[in-house]
This record gives sequence, structure tokens and C-alpha cells, in this order.
Amino acid sequence: MLKKGNILYSMFFGKCPKCHEESMYVEKNSYKLATTLKMNKKCSSCGQRYHIEPGFFDGAMYVSYALGIAFSVAAFVLANLFFTPTVWQTFGIITLTMIVLMPLMARMARSIWINMFVHYDKNAVQKYKESQKNNFR
Repeated sequence: MLKKGNILYSMFFGKCPKCHEESMYVEKNSYKLATTLKMNKKCSSCGQRYHIEPGFFDGAMYVSYALGIAFSVAAFVLANLFFTPTVWQTFGIITLTMIVLMPLMARMARSIWINMFVHYDKNAVQKYKESQKNNFR
């Protein structure tokens, strides 16, 4: 299954890309729409900042587009496997799928995007704790 240290673990569960310890998002439930994309400023376990630079997550729009296409194709294929829908039924199924999955896709797109630039470090938490001790001396 997906374990800590696997990039897919961070992408699917929205965990810190560097240490995979905590969620990047303030609210765990992605369907609380007011806070769907509200992120913590940094990881409390390893100190990784999530907002790396202004506009960093603008690139996640491209990932979101690709995810939308993938989920639309999947909805189309599944609909045609189970019954023969008309063009309008197919359009409705794909539209409904996109509306229902939009919060999940938006979060996943951000997780995929940040994981493209920040890589897992199994010693990140230990390094951060040591740096915090050295700052207090």
C-alpha cells in the first residue's frame, strides 16, 4: 500500500512533501468549501514552507486540467461500460463527476505540483529539530 516515503503517499493524502508527517491543509475535509485550499504556512515537523514563492501554485492549474481530463475520460469509459448513454447523458455524467470531484482535484493538483519541486527527506524532521536546538543556544 502507500507508505510514508512514497511520493504517491504525499500526493494522495496531501502530506508535507519533505517529511510526509503532517497535512499541508488546515482542514482535513476537502468538502468544507470555505477552507478547501487553505494551507498551513509551513510544516511544524520539518519547517518546510508550502508557499515557496508568490504565485507558486499557479502552475497547479495545469496539473488540475490534466486531472480533469483523466477523470472525465474515466467517467466516460465507466458510463459506457455499464450502459449506453445518449450524448446528453454522457455530458451530464461527466459534468456531475467534475463538480463532485473538484475539491479533491484542486488539492491533489497542488500536492502533485509541490512534490515536483520538493522531495522527500527521511531525515528532515531530525535536521529541523537540530537546527532549532542550535538556534536557541
